[in-house]
Amino acid sequence: MSLFGRATFSAAGYAAARPTYPSSLFKTVLAYHNAQSPKGILLDLGCGHGLIAREMSPNFGQVVGLDTSAGMIKQASSMTNDAKVTFHQGGAEDLSFLPEESVDMVVAGQSAHWFDYSKAWPELSRVVKPGGSLAFWGYKDNMLVGHPRANNILDDFCYADGHVAPGLEGMNAYWEQPGRNKVRNLLREVEPPAAQWRDVKRILCDVSDDTGEVPDAETAWMRKRVNLGELEAYVRTFSAFQGWRDAHPEARSMAEGGQGDLADILMDRIVDSEPRWKAMGDAWRDAEAETVWGTYILLAKRR
Repeated sequence: MSLFGRATFSAAGYAAARPTYPSSLFKTVLAYHNAQSPKGILLDLGCGHGLIAREMSPNFGQVVGLDTSAGMIKQASSMTNDAKVTFHQGGAEDLSFLPEESVDMVVAGQSAHWFDYSKAWPELSRVVKPGGSLAFWGYKDNMLVGHPRANNILDDFCYADGHVAPGLEGMNAYWEQPGRNKVRNLLREVEPPAAQWRDVKRILCDVSDDTGEVPDAETAWMRKRVNLGELEAYVRTFSAFQGWRDAHPEARSMAEGGQGDLADILMDRIVDSEPRWKAMGDAWRDAEAETVWGTYILLAKRR
């Protein structure tokens, strides 16, 4: 079972702490789609709490959101007040509830790395209309611009083998694979089958965790200023952190009255890495920094 489907996972917490997408992203994918009328059907795969479905609804006559997590579907339904939008539990590998050539556009935001493409491509090729569009996008690890020491600490806690501190296991063993490696590689290995799909386009932005620099700022569409409290909340939505917590139920966070869990210790290290943040004492959560994610957009047209 996916970690997002476990009873211990908080869909509400995920919805509150995850980053949103800028209007420029939606303009890019809708310009590629180039629909002549807003009456078509949009299929949102891995819809999560319904962010994309709600944002893109004005451009379509009907929106269908699909997610394997019952908790996500419940959260999406509770946050959506739009008669055009419906949500269903399920995955990209079985779209049997949809007729052939019924979908005008299919999208997947931060979910396409989970698909079993041996099953998903035949289903997508069946349900998307000729001339219809596909847009998958997502993001890998974020970095704090100009703070390479903090970035190295975050990377160690996420991906270092073994212990990241005496007696403290990191998150690396708890990422769900091969999905995590696919998104870290910005979905480069996923190729729409040429026999069914044409006009394939990729928009990639990679980031360097070592220097804290943004090598391609024009395509870095996912960036924002955050405070360290928001960064902490975001870390706690990682699927690997959820897995770590499930494996270490004895480790209670400081907010729960415990001695501190992995996220608490990670944030202590990050705060200590910058004298200005450390000097803020208990107010460190208010410290701000610009953060940017490595991102991809994969676009294709149905033949």
